[in-house]
Amino acid sequence: MTALAPTSTHLDYAAAVDDLRTAYAALPAGAPVRLAKRTSNLFRGRTPTTTPGLDVSAFSGVLDVDPVARTAEVLGMTTYEDLVAATLPHGLVPLCVPQLRTITLGGAVTGLGIESPSWRNGCPHESVLDLDVLTGDGRVVTASPGNEHADLFRGFPNSYGSLGYALRLRIELEPVTPYVRLRHVPCGDAAGLAATIEEVTTSGSHDGERVDYVDGTVFSRDESYLTLGTYAATTDQQPSDYTGSQIYYRSIRERRTDVLTTHDYLWRWDTDWFWCSRAFGAQKPLVRALWPRDRLRSDVYWKLVALDRRTSFSARLTAARRLPPREQVVQDVEVPVAALPEFLDFFHREVGIGPVWVCPLRQRDPGARWPLYELDPETTYVNVGFWSTVAIPRGIDPGAGRVNRRIEAVVTDLGGRKSLYSTAFYDRDEFARLYGGPTFERLRATYDPGARLADMWTKTVGRG
Repeated sequence: MTALAPTSTHLDYAAAVDDLRTAYAALPAGAPVRLAKRTSNLFRGRTPTTTPGLDVSAFSGVLDVDPVARTAEVLGMTTYEDLVAATLPHGLVPLCVPQLRTITLGGAVTGLGIESPSWRNGCPHESVLDLDVLTGDGRVVTASPGNEHADLFRGFPNSYGSLGYALRLRIELEPVTPYVRLRHVPCGDAAGLAATIEEVTTSGSHDGERVDYVDGTVFSRDESYLTLGTYAATTDQQPSDYTGSQIYYRSIRERRTDVLTTHDYLWRWDTDWFWCSRAFGAQKPLVRALWPRDRLRSDVYWKLVALDRRTSFSARLTAARRLPPREQVVQDVEVPVAALPEFLDFFHREVGIGPVWVCPLRQRDPGARWPLYELDPETTYVNVGFWSTVAIPRGIDPGAGRVNRRIEAVVTDLGGRKSLYSTAFYDRDEFARLYGGPTFERLRATYDPGARLADMWTKTVGRG
């Protein structure tokens, strides 16, 4: 076992690691390995198993925040909600805070989180300094860019648990101010949106004012907005509150400027799960008034989705009303900014979901290589997120992925990539070509020679 990085509670952490390794060794040979987690942000089904999941409840918490070095030492199952609560009192936040409160740090690193600072800071894995990983062969190793496990450090992002599980991570933090000032810039059609994204991310400013955060919302083919956030130490107006009756995404159309506290800015999308809370009636005034304020959050909606999956209520209701079947289309894709107009033209024509979230992304260190999700380090990409269902012709199985397969093909043709937190339909050969297959196999042979963990294709496509 590689020596663990020292932490402020090293003895407790070391004991938890020993207990986990013992529990891992006790799992039946050949049985699927999974974590026992209270929350999930995955939208792909998994093959049922009777094998108990590994109890990782001891690996939640922030071990240390160093405000001078601007680093934090964090256990892998810590949610970003808890992580931000520990760092924000120091005037610091992680370099990229995904938009949903219950995403875990380990999950964001192995599954590629993204948010509005990603045009300058990249994804969460790019601010990791070192991490401890429980590997498939039962070891716990410390991986960093310069040690003997550097290949695992580079290959861990986008591996989704197929190379192991992050137990502890040391990450960089950045300073923030108490407020974020917003400008909702109308961009018109996709060409105007792409041009504004390119201008802002190249210059780091818009109309002479510095920009710290960039994301956007597409409401229709000819209506889009780029929201630009700038740190502010003070404000002369009352910050807006979108945790109650007011709904953030509607404000984008209604006002050109806004101010939020930095805390509320980080979680601005969580209250209504972007706009997906409308599926549960949570945006209707009467329902909103009766819905407990502290239950307006993404993990509550996720539990409702999970209940619907278990009961097939929506599918049975659709059939009873004699409506066409619906295919779930919940995806995030990255396409080069130059290809954004072509992708959105296809999307409006053949998919038709709205609104759509867009978020520019650029690799933080052009010299780094992340082989399981390799992007051109000189290119600005745009994440396009869309989360709904689409009516399909009668007689076609919604589970066959007719619309999702078409999206995958177009994204690949445009030189993009697709996140793997949701359903995917790639065959093994194409998957290996897109997601670093040879590198993955080398890492698996080194860290899981007995194939205890499901391989990456099985984990993300084959529902392992």
